[in-house]
Amino acid sequence: MKSIHSRLLLMLLGFIIVPYFLTIFIIYAYTKNSVEKYELNNSQMQLEKNAEDLQQYFDDMVNLPYILYRNPDLFRIFTEGFEDSIYFDQDSVEKSIETFYLTRNEIRQLRFYLNEGKESFTVYNATVSTRKSQPDLLNQEHIKQLFKSNKNYVIELPHVIKNYNNAAIIPESDRTKVLSIHHKIKEVPSDKFLGIMTMDISLGEYSKIVSNLAGENGSSAYLINDQNEIMYATDASLIGKRVPSDLQNRIEKGTTDKEISLTKTLDGPIEGWKLVKKTPSDVLFRDVRKTATINIIVGLGVGLLGLLMISFISYKISRPIRELSEKVRGIEGGHIEIPFENDRQDEIGHLERHIKDMTDRINLHINREYKLEIENRRNQFRALKSQVNPHFLFNALQSIGAVALRSKSPQVYGLITSLSKMMRYSMQANQWVTVQNEVDYMKAYLNLQQARFGKELHYELNFSDEVLENRIPSMILQPLVENFFKHVYEEGYYEAQLTVSGELKGDSLYLVVENSDGPEITQSELDRLRENIYRSPAEGTPVNEHIGLKNIYQRLILNYGKRADFLVDQPNGQGFSVTIVIPKDSRDEPRV
Repeated sequence: MKSIHSRLLLMLLGFIIVPYFLTIFIIYAYTKNSVEKYELNNSQMQLEKNAEDLQQYFDDMVNLPYILYRNPDLFRIFTEGFEDSIYFDQDSVEKSIETFYLTRNEIRQLRFYLNEGKESFTVYNATVSTRKSQPDLLNQEHIKQLFKSNKNYVIELPHVIKNYNNAAIIPESDRTKVLSIHHKIKEVPSDKFLGIMTMDISLGEYSKIVSNLAGENGSSAYLINDQNEIMYATDASLIGKRVPSDLQNRIEKGTTDKEISLTKTLDGPIEGWKLVKKTPSDVLFRDVRKTATINIIVGLGVGLLGLLMISFISYKISRPIRELSEKVRGIEGGHIEIPFENDRQDEIGHLERHIKDMTDRINLHINREYKLEIENRRNQFRALKSQVNPHFLFNALQSIGAVALRSKSPQVYGLITSLSKMMRYSMQANQWVTVQNEVDYMKAYLNLQQARFGKELHYELNFSDEVLENRIPSMILQPLVENFFKHVYEEGYYEAQLTVSGELKGDSLYLVVENSDGPEITQSELDRLRENIYRSPAEGTPVNEHIGLKNIYQRLILNYGKRADFLVDQPNGQGFSVTIVIPKDSRDEPRV
């Protein structure tokens, strides 16, 4: 049999802990999915923003050389050559060149190639170098690529800054990595080739844009040109190299379980280039997993506390029930005298009080049944002593009655008939009878006494028909009538009057046996008589006086309990009366 504690614990677990953890997991799954989508969207938006910034930056840098077309002095050195144009205003030209150099902070070096004289000069740190003839410059790889291209510019892979003219203005210690943009200078509108301007720019500016894409969460970012070469990467060792095959495979695979890959193909001056962001899944979702882990740990902690609270609550609820169950088992085992708590004001206390009342009633019932059994055995013993061959006695009485009739003695026959009725009624001891039966028995007895005392016997029986129909234990009035003859007539009080009456008052039946003009008793004698009658058999030494009255009282208590009353009194200071008060019309099983 499962205990209430275990069932209550399982119920609380089923209705509290399980739904709680189920809710935690549902929230975790929903939160993880939402945060993953958010991170992906956020990364995609960041990629789009950085792509726009890169396109704008390179658009600015590629279009920067067009400033030359708006400066007549600078443009003239391309159209007429440096030797001729210098006579216009050499200081103004150099100043214009220096101003152009200082236009952007990321410009590290400028090279001007003049096709008119096949010579070039450089600008480094806002200082113009001497001119140097370079007739083979157009045969260089990136210059050839520029001529083959339909575009006016070509972007060279990042490399360490070069001293194009071996000018003394560039120190050998400068190992800055730069990105070179080679731009064709043409005459407008004839498109005549005039020269080339090369800008070496530091990687710092556009590398910030790419690096910001990677952030600090372990991601990696790559800027790859249309030739599948790395223009920039968070891994500096890859800058200026072709994309490794393993990285190429990872980019082509895109997003996997272990890695989130985002690629944006760029437009504008860097059309065909790719901006790639690769983030390990555990890094991208680190925060959400950390949050989920914290939630699970907190959930486990709360669950553990919940288990402890549930165990404590179920124990506190089931403990009094278990103790009450153990007490009931003790009662089943025959241990009646079990202490019960009376200070509890809840349902358990209510049950304990009722069980205590029930055990008290059981104890009283057992005690009454035990006493009734003893009394019944005594009555059976008395009946055995008195019932000496009852058939013989009845037959003998009938024979005597027949002789009396043949002898023409009807009075003798009447007395024998009364005696026979009394004997027959006495055989019905230990049974319940109507008041009418008890009255008939008294009439038979009084008939015999009338033959003995003659006209000196004075008695009166007052019972209504309603009273006569009630059932009472047998032989509770007859002993009182016998006491009248024993203590009144046999002691010479022949003027005494015997009155036996019965009446109904509410739900109680009052039976009164009273004698008037009988012997007087003192108050002390009356008190001693009452004490003897009402004393429990277990209290003190039994007293043989007035045993009939005591027996009637005990039988009433055994049959009716506290609902019965037995009153002895001396009305008007003379005579003696006994009043029996019992519930009317009782239908209980006979216990007499």
